[in-house]
Amino acid sequence: MSDTIDQSIPDLTICDREPITRLDRIQSFGFLLALSNDWVIARASANAADMLGTAADRLIGQPLDTLVSGQALHDIRNRMSILQATSSERLYDIGLITPKKRFDLSLHFSGDLLILEGEPSRPQDRIDAASMVRSMIERLRRTTTVTDFHRDAARQVRAITGFERVMIYRFDDNGDGDVIAESTRSNTESFLGLRYPASDIPVQARALYLANPFRIIPDVQAPTVPVLPVRGQPDQALDMTYAVTRAVSPVHIEYLTNMGVGASLSISIIVEGRLWGLIACHHSEARCPSFVMRTAAELFGLMYSMTLESRLRGNTAVDERNARALSDRMMMAIAGDETLLTNAAWIRDNVGGMIQCDGVAVFRPGAVTLNGSTPPEGDIATIARFLDTTSPSRVYDTNAIAVIDPGLAQSADRAAGMLAIPVSRTPRDYIMLFRRELLEEVRWSGDPTKAVVKTEDGLRLSPRKSFAAFAEMVRGKASPFSDADRRIGEAVRIAIIEVILRYSEAASGERRRSTERSTLLIAELNHRVRNILTLVRGLIARTGQSATSVAEYTTALNGRVQALARAHDYVTRNSWGPASLVALLEDEVNAHRRNAHDVLLIDGPLVHLQPTAIATMALVIHELATNSAKYGALSTEGVVHVALDLRADGGLDIRWRELGGPPVQAPTRRGFGSVVIERTVPFDLQGTAEIRYSLSGVEADFFIPAKYVVASSGDAEIWFEPAAPDEPHVDSGSPETSPITGTSILLLEDSMIIALETEDMLYALGAGKVTTASTIAEAHALVSANHFDLAVLDINVAGQVSFDFAHRLKTDGVPYVFASGYGDQVVLAGEEAGTIVLQKPFEIDHLRQALLMCIETRSA
Repeated sequence: MSDTIDQSIPDLTICDREPITRLDRIQSFGFLLALSNDWVIARASANAADMLGTAADRLIGQPLDTLVSGQALHDIRNRMSILQATSSERLYDIGLITPKKRFDLSLHFSGDLLILEGEPSRPQDRIDAASMVRSMIERLRRTTTVTDFHRDAARQVRAITGFERVMIYRFDDNGDGDVIAESTRSNTESFLGLRYPASDIPVQARALYLANPFRIIPDVQAPTVPVLPVRGQPDQALDMTYAVTRAVSPVHIEYLTNMGVGASLSISIIVEGRLWGLIACHHSEARCPSFVMRTAAELFGLMYSMTLESRLRGNTAVDERNARALSDRMMMAIAGDETLLTNAAWIRDNVGGMIQCDGVAVFRPGAVTLNGSTPPEGDIATIARFLDTTSPSRVYDTNAIAVIDPGLAQSADRAAGMLAIPVSRTPRDYIMLFRRELLEEVRWSGDPTKAVVKTEDGLRLSPRKSFAAFAEMVRGKASPFSDADRRIGEAVRIAIIEVILRYSEAASGERRRSTERSTLLIAELNHRVRNILTLVRGLIARTGQSATSVAEYTTALNGRVQALARAHDYVTRNSWGPASLVALLEDEVNAHRRNAHDVLLIDGPLVHLQPTAIATMALVIHELATNSAKYGALSTEGVVHVALDLRADGGLDIRWRELGGPPVQAPTRRGFGSVVIERTVPFDLQGTAEIRYSLSGVEADFFIPAKYVVASSGDAEIWFEPAAPDEPHVDSGSPETSPITGTSILLLEDSMIIALETEDMLYALGAGKVTTASTIAEAHALVSANHFDLAVLDINVAGQVSFDFAHRLKTDGVPYVFASGYGDQVVLAGEEAGTIVLQKPFEIDHLRQALLMCIETRSA
C-alpha cells in the first residue's frame, strides 16, 4: 500500500476538524485573564496593558488582588460562588482597578481555570434588561401566526442591537438553513427566502452554538489578540467554548468578508435540546452593542426559543389528537371488515385526508394491492426487502426513494417520496404512501458549491465569493413528510396492530405474535410515559428566591412562561375553546405539595374561562402559588382554600384564602409578581383584584366579568354573554378612499417598544411603508434620500427636541404630527403653534384622527 497522499483531492473535512474553540486568541474589544484555583493569574491577553494599564508578562504569576480593587475582588468572589461548570456569570459597571475606570465582566470555568473577561462599561447604555425583554416577549405572545411570530422577533432584535440586517434561520433535516424571517434597514439587500448549505456551518460550529448560544464579532477586520504565554499545540490551548471575546476562525472571517459583513452577532434558537435555527445579525460596518444590550438580546433569544418550543408543543398536541381520531375511525371500520386491511383504495381515502399522498400500496408476502400513482408492482417488492432491514416499530420515510435503489428513479414521475408503515413483524407487512416528484426551484444564497484552494495543509474548501441568489432545479424528489405526517402514520400503525391482535387471538401461533406485538406496544407506551414525566418535571420546577441577577430573573420568568404554556395547552386541548379554571388551580397549587396530603380545597361550580381569561389567570395563580410556597401556607403544612361563586349576571367571584401557614407580613417592596396579581385582571379583563396580607394568611379577591365565564350545569354548558359595550371602531376607509392608505410615513421615535407599537398601528391604518428613525440625524438622512407623505415625530428624541427637523419637513411640504410624553405641559409656540400633538400613550383611533386632521389642515 502506498503512503503517498493524492493532493489533487481536496480535504472535505478540514473545516469540520478546525479547533475553533482553541485558537488561543481573543477579539480586541475586551481582555481575558485565566486564574488558577489559588487566584494567581496563569494567562493574560496581550492587550492587558491597553485595557488594565499593566503588561501581560508582568501580570502572569501575580495574585489577582495585586491588580484589582478589594471591592471588585469581593464582587467577583461572590459571583463565583453561584457559577456553574457549563455557564457564565456577569457583573456590570465594576470599578475593577479604580472607581473611575469601570468594566463589564464575564466569569466562566475552563477546566481548572477561572476565566475573567472584561470590556469597558458604557453607562450611557444602561437599561433595565429584564423589563425590556418582558415587553418584547409580551409582543411575541400576542402574535397570532407563526410567520408574524418570527418576523416580529427579527424586528425586535434589530431594534435593540441596531444591526442593519437580522435574519431568522431554520435548519432542515439535512442541515441546510432557510431564511424564514428578516428585518432590514432601508436600502439593505434582502436575503429572505434564500437557502444556505449545511457546509456553511461546520459540525463543530453547530456543537458550539448549542453549548454557547451567543456570539459577537464587533469588527470583522480587527486584528485578534494572542493569549500569553503562547502554547504550541491545540490541546494545550485554552478552551474558550464559553468565552465572550473568543476569536473566530479565519475561514469564517473570510466568509463574512466575502458577504460584505463588517460586524456579526448570532443567537442560537434551541428547541428541545436541538439546534432549531439561528438569529443572525449583520452590519456593513464595525458595530459593538454594549454588554448590557447584548445580554438583553441573549435573554430575549432564550425566551424566544422557549416560547417557540411551547407553540410547537401545542401544534404537536393538535396533531396527536387528530391522529388518535383517525386511528379510532380505522379501528372501528376494520373491526367490522377485515378485508379493509388490504384495500389500498379505502386506506388512501381515509389516510390521504390527513397525510397528503398520490398513491398507496399494501404489501403482504405474495400479495400486493395498488391504488393511485405508485411504482410498478415489481418495485414494491424491492422496497419491501429494504424495509425489512429497518426498524419494525417505527414508520420510515424518504422524499427520494432512489436512495433505496437507483433503479427506482425511473418511476420518480409517479412516486418519488414514500412513507412506509410496518403493520406486523413476522412476516413483514407494509402500507406504503407515495408522493409524486415535485419539481422545485431552490434559491441558494450564492452557488452552494465551494471553490478549492491550496493551503499549507493541502487542498481545502474555500468560502464562496458571491452571495447573489443562485437558482437550482431539483428533480427526483417529493415534498418531504413532516413530523405531523410521521405522528399520524405512527397512530395508524398502532391502530392496525391492535386490530390485527384482536383477529389473531384464535390460533396459538397468532397468540405468540400477539405477545410480541403487545411487548412492542408496552415498550412504546413506556417510552411515551417517560417523555411525559420528563416534561412534567420541567413544568413543575420551582422558581428560586427573589431575583438579584439576570440569570435568576431568567429562571423566574421561565416559570411564568411555562404557566402560560400550560394555559395554552388547556385551551388548545379544547380546540381553542373554554378551559377549566379548576384544572388550572390544581396544576399550579399542587405543584408545591410537600407531602401526600392535599393542599388545595375548592368550593364552587365547575367553571370554565375563555382563552384570554385562562392565560391571564394562569399568570395570577402562578404568582399566588409561588409566593405561598416561599412565604405562605404552602411553605409549611398549610392549605389553600379557593371559593368560586357565580353572580346572577354570569360574572365570577374568586376568593383565595391561605390557612395554617406562618404569620404573614406585607412585603417591603413591590416586585413584578405583586404587579401581576394586583393589576393583570383589571387591566386585561376589566375585572377587579384585591390582595390583603392578614396575619392568618394571604387573602385575595378577584372578579371576572361574565363575557369570559362559561359554567357547567349538569351535562350542559351555560354561556353568559351579556351585551358588550360599544368598542372603539377605527374606520380607515376603503383602500380607494382613505387618504392614509398606501402612504409612506416617517416615524421619529427613540423608544424601541413605542416605535414597534406605533408601526403596527400605522400599518393597521393602511400605511404602505413605515420607516423608523431613532435619532434626529438619522431622520435628516432618511428625508434626504426618500420621499415621505406623512410624519409622526416624538418631541424629545434622545435628549434633543425635534422642532428644527419639523421645520425642515414643513419647508419640504411634508405634513406631520407630534407625539409627546409631557402631557399637558407641552406648549407649542412660533411656527409650531397649532400643530397637532398626540399625548402618549395613545390608541390607534387617536392616531388615525390626528393624521386625518393633519391631512385636512394641509389641504385647507
